[in-house]
Amino acid sequence: MKKSILLSLLIGWLCVIKTTAQDSTRVTTNFKDTVAVKPDTSYWQGAFNGGINFNQASFSNWSGGGVNSVALGAVISARALYEKGKTSWDNTADLQLGYVTQLGTTRKAADQIILISVLGKKIAPKWDLFLSGTFITFFAPGYRYDKLTADRSRLLVSNFFAPAQLTFAVGVAYKPNDWFALRISPVAPRFTFLADDAVRVREQADGTFVPDPTQKAYGVEPGKHSRIEWLAFQLQTVLNRNLTDNIAINARYQLFTQYSQLDNINHRLDLILTAKINRYLSTTFGLIALYNKDFNSSLQLQQTLAIGLVYNVSSFRKKEPAKPASTDGATGRF
Repeated sequence: MKKSILLSLLIGWLCVIKTTAQDSTRVTTNFKDTVAVKPDTSYWQGAFNGGINFNQASFSNWSGGGVNSVALGAVISARALYEKGKTSWDNTADLQLGYVTQLGTTRKAADQIILISVLGKKIAPKWDLFLSGTFITFFAPGYRYDKLTADRSRLLVSNFFAPAQLTFAVGVAYKPNDWFALRISPVAPRFTFLADDAVRVREQADGTFVPDPTQKAYGVEPGKHSRIEWLAFQLQTVLNRNLTDNIAINARYQLFTQYSQLDNINHRLDLILTAKINRYLSTTFGLIALYNKDFNSSLQLQQTLAIGLVYNVSSFRKKEPAKPASTDGATGRF
C-alpha cells in the first residue's frame, strides 16, 4: 500500500513535467543541447534528469588476479514548479538505487528516496513565507556485512519505511536568485517511522551485531513504530545551478534539532555533481554526509562516482534581465 502511494505520487509529478514540456512555447537548453517544445499556457515549469550507470569486469585464467563483477545503478532527479503572482509551489524528487554483484553475491551500493514540497508566498523581493514537507526513506532492504557472528553472513539494518522521516516546516525563506535558497524554520515537527522491527539490532560485548527486537532503532523505542519530535528547529540551504555549459551542481544541506536537545543537532548534506560528456553520456559524482546520533554515533558517508547514459528534459524559463529605468520622463513602477 505504501509503495503504491509513493508510485502514484511519482507518476503524478512526471505527468506534470510531461504536460509542461508539451505545452511550452519556449526553447529550452539541455546543457549545450537546445530542444524546441510546444506552446505553454500554464504556470507550471518542469525538469527531469535521469541516468543509468553500468560497470562490468570479468577474468579468466588471469595471473594478476581479480574478481568478476557487475554494477548497475540509476539516478533520477525531477522538479515541478508552479509560479503565479506571489505564490509558488516547488516540488522535487531525488531518487537513487544501485547494486553490485561479485562472486555470485549481490549487494546494494546506493539507495535513497527524497521528496520535498515547498509552498511559498512572496512578502518582499527576496523573501518568502513558506510551508514545506520533506520525506526521506529507502527503496529496498539494506544489510550489514561486517562485525557479524560466525553463523551469519549478513544482517538486515534498513528497509522501505524502516526508517522513514517526514518533516513539516514553517518559516521564512531568503531567495536572492533562481539557484539558491535559505529556509529558516522555527517550527519544524518531525515524524520518524519504523515499519519493520527486523532492523532493530544490538551490539554485543565482543563488537559483533545480532538482531534484537527489544532494541531502540533510529530513535524509535521498542514496541513502537513511530516517534514524533514536535518542538524543533530546521535550517535548509539549496543550491541548484549550471557551473558551466556542461557541469551542473545540485546541493542541499539540512540542520535539524529539538529545542530540548540542542546538544544533539542533526546534519545532512546531499551533493550531486554532473559533468556532461555529450548529449547522452555523463559523469556523476554523488555524496551524502549524515550525522544523526539516533542513527549512528559517527559521521556517515556515502560516495558514488559513475559514468553512464543520461537523459534531460526541461521547460524552465530563463528570466528576463531587469530593464533599465525609463529616461523619457515617464513615471516608472516596481
